[in-house]
Amino acid sequence: MSQIEDRKLASITNLRGRGYNRNIPNRYTSTVIARDEEFLNVDKKIVLTELSSTTAKSIITNNQSPDIPFERSINAYRGCEHGCVYCFARPSHSYLDLSPGLDFETKIFFKSNAAELLRIEFNNPNYEVKTISLGNITDVYQPVEKRLRITRKLLKTFLEFRHPVSLVTKSSLVERDIDIIKNLAKLKLVHVSITITTLDNNLGHSLEPRATLPSRRLQTIRKLSDSGVPVSVLIAPIIPALTDHELENILSESKKNGASGSNFVMLRLPYELKELFSSWLETHYPLKTQHVLNRLKEMHEGKLYQSNFGTRMRGSGHYAEMIDKRFRLACNRIGFNEKFYELDHTKFARSSIHQSTQLKLF
Repeated sequence: MSQIEDRKLASITNLRGRGYNRNIPNRYTSTVIARDEEFLNVDKKIVLTELSSTTAKSIITNNQSPDIPFERSINAYRGCEHGCVYCFARPSHSYLDLSPGLDFETKIFFKSNAAELLRIEFNNPNYEVKTISLGNITDVYQPVEKRLRITRKLLKTFLEFRHPVSLVTKSSLVERDIDIIKNLAKLKLVHVSITITTLDNNLGHSLEPRATLPSRRLQTIRKLSDSGVPVSVLIAPIIPALTDHELENILSESKKNGASGSNFVMLRLPYELKELFSSWLETHYPLKTQHVLNRLKEMHEGKLYQSNFGTRMRGSGHYAEMIDKRFRLACNRIGFNEKFYELDHTKFARSSIHQSTQLKLF
């Protein structure tokens, strides 16, 4: 496991609303301490983001889940300032004895030596090249990345070694690194997926309080596409009875702005997220709460969520089948997903700097 250093930094990002204004006990908590809710009311108090530097021992995670389309990933951040109320990664903060609520979006851990570790992995003579995915747990372009630049350092390393990489983000901050990404694209070494949940800016601000507004993400798709970067749209999550009606419109607008393909994921509510998201619904959409929850139960055999491989991302039953059919028909109509973009795994080369240093030892 990584050892968390005592060094903690104050975030200088623009403070806006949080996804949750309170903490709930994590699933491992045996003692609950009640605190004054007014203290955690972000409408009255500013809750600062706390950053903790982590010195990791390894950086590449090998994924064995059969329903995940990648074998390797890098998670440079734990916790996410975007504060998305639906984020399936929120319960992971419980492993740190923190709350999936406010803690998840205000206590961020980052791997300060991520790029250095990646370089070591690539220079291992036994290393086998496989596409590495960035941003599948927490967003690699969350607000603190503007300051820390960990993702940018990683991308420079991928370009140096000519290694294939895929990116998933909902942030326009990815535009900062177009200079690197477009060079990766020229070598067929990168694919970028922009996540869009809704095109309603008001709903988007409520669901994803610190993320780039949906309308701005369409501009990001356009800028990436115009730079020669293969870009797709990930509609995630589709929230029954709340955002599902936008499916075709999101696909159409993404296509107009240069996206070449798409995928989707249904809303997932593992562990504590059931309570958190239900509470958010009751606060913001009380008249739709039961409708949304009933649809989720319909997709998971009467439960709000089931973690079974193969159905956890899409659900099962009549409603899930209807969404899948709508998605496929819309993609066929606009010409999405006609070609699968494959990354090149043959250009990988060890670092010449590292090799010259090794030669001096002999």
